Amino acid sequence: MKRINVLIALAIVTAFFASCGKERPATIKKHPVTLRLSENHVAGYPTALADEEFARLVELRTDGRIKIEVREGGALAQNESDAIVGLKNGDLAFTRVSASSVAEYVSQINAIQFPYLYKSSEHMWKVLNGEIGQTILNGIEGSGSGLVGLCYYDAGSRNFYVTRPVHSVEDMKGLRIRVQNSRLMLDMCEALGAKGVTGLTMTEIRGAIENDVIDGAENNFPSYQSNGDYGIAPYFILDQHTRVPEILIASKKVFDRLDPADIEIIKQAAKETQDFEIQKWKEREQYSEKVSRENGCQVIELTPKAYEEFQKAMEPVYKKHGAQYMNIINAIRAIN
Repeated sequence: MKRINVLIALAIVTAFFASCGKERPATIKKHPVTLRLSENHVAGYPTALADEEFARLVELRTDGRIKIEVREGGALAQNESDAIVGLKNGDLAFTRVSASSVAEYVSQINAIQFPYLYKSSEHMWKVLNGEIGQTILNGIEGSGSGLVGLCYYDAGSRNFYVTRPVHSVEDMKGLRIRVQNSRLMLDMCEALGAKGVTGLTMTEIRGAIENDVIDGAENNFPSYQSNGDYGIAPYFILDQHTRVPEILIASKKVFDRLDPADIEIIKQAAKETQDFEIQKWKEREQYSEKVSRENGCQVIELTPKAYEEFQKAMEPVYKKHGAQYMNIINAIRAIN
């Protein structure tokens, strides 16, 4: 009888632990994983709206297993470089940055951001969504940087805005232009006969123009409008000298902790937010142009002949900075 009781007891204990083992994964799955996404733009900006849509799609398609916490306005990282370091360390899961910030780790990205490279927005998206752009995007994961490229977002074109009308390269001569701290941008200005000025933040542009330190700057329409620079530099020259896309990137360390099936869901959700962001960008750009025009901005569109002059002036810039990327650059130029 004792032996039977012992066997029964062992059977009960074995069944208990077996049932625990079966239930354990289900119990874990009930607790969602929260991943953080750093966004330096403010809430409501096109990329921030796309981040929120990305988070919504991921939570929906993982049945709540994965929640993405989007923090805008640089709440998680002071700048894009810090955000990338956070991804490399696994402290952050995602961030949205300019392609130029990723070029330090994947040099081929430099090839897609040269001055006067694209004929239009449509041309750029043909490149980014085609073999060239997708090879570069996929190359981020294979670069050993600890980063994973998810998708491109639109950031529009950067244009000069100055205190006097510009219709040709000749009109650019002598202008002092605030540019990003980039040797490429400085050389671009020099090739046009202007002088690039670095070391000024966006909020310092107005005062620098008022104090005759610079004659203007360059940026996209939303930044020009939100900073109110139309009040001090009313001539917006639609030269579209650069189109540098944004990139949504992920942490390889964080991905290594996730189920492969969930990683695929995340990647697919990111791809689907690209068109969403492009549309939001168009809406914001149109709004910014409208507000700027209503407040005295004069938009100057270059004639095809003038645009060719600006392109031709870039020959020394391409020779200096683009020699190792000319195969990619020529392939981009060949796309209709």
